[in-house]
Amino acid sequence: MLPAHHLLSLLSFASLGASAVGVGEGFCSAEQSSECSQRPPLYWKVTNPTLAPAHLQDLPGFTRSLYKKDHALITPESHVFSPLPDWINTLGAYLISPALGAHFTMYLANMQDGSKSALPPKDVERLIFVLQGSIALSVESESTHSLLVDSYAYLPANLKHSVISDEPSTLVIFERRYTTIGDYHPDLVVGSTDKQPLLETPGEVFELRKLLPTSLPYDFNIHIMDFQPGEYLNVKEVHYNQHGLLLLEGQGIYRLGDSWYPVQAGDTIWMAPFVPQWYGALGKTKSRYLLYKDVNRNPLI
Repeated sequence: MLPAHHLLSLLSFASLGASAVGVGEGFCSAEQSSECSQRPPLYWKVTNPTLAPAHLQDLPGFTRSLYKKDHALITPESHVFSPLPDWINTLGAYLISPALGAHFTMYLANMQDGSKSALPPKDVERLIFVLQGSIALSVESESTHSLLVDSYAYLPANLKHSVISDEPSTLVIFERRYTTIGDYHPDLVVGSTDKQPLLETPGEVFELRKLLPTSLPYDFNIHIMDFQPGEYLNVKEVHYNQHGLLLLEGQGIYRLGDSWYPVQAGDTIWMAPFVPQWYGALGKTKSRYLLYKDVNRNPLI
């Protein structure tokens, strides 16, 4: 296993190599004819491969996705969309589910003009985050809420509601069976990321926002974490909480267990309890990811 600083150097070199590669069609001998003057010479692809890192997604059968016992990386080229059960005119791709070992589901929902949601199963809570387009959220005994990109809604278990879209829209949705504790009952939450305050992160440099209240009625939260290029987690975390992560912007390196993964916007990560984890931001623009985390419950429950 390469040390982190060696891995970062190799990635930077690969990035430079990818930017220098050109793409041509056909072959020409070293002694070019007039009709061949604009085409690359014979064996040009040996020294100038078009299959540079930036083009790996074009290799049939290739995927960066992987699954291990305590973590998974699910990348966009391996998403499989199919009709979501009971939804109208909506295709979904499940990214995380109990089949992995998770106690929650995380999925994408692609809605169109005239799409409408279905309710989650009994006793299952739901959080919706808008990635593209806009939706109208109707909740029983509540007015209709218009949710734009970077807006979200938390729907407590068994709360009747519907989501309607009149334009192409993409949502990321988290669902889990609510864990009851005492007489606490969570409330409907509707908000947007930019309205949430920045929170203190002692010993860390990233920016943190939490989308849900931190009080006992809520058994999970969604964090929005921002890293400027070169920033990283100071602590390699190991804890009992599960995570579901969607990289919203930028690129970087994620360590999971003893493995190091280059990641970019659109990638999803599942982290089981106690898997060592660490992130460092690369590139020229900030990284932002959305992170599910179960909270406020005794692990024995």
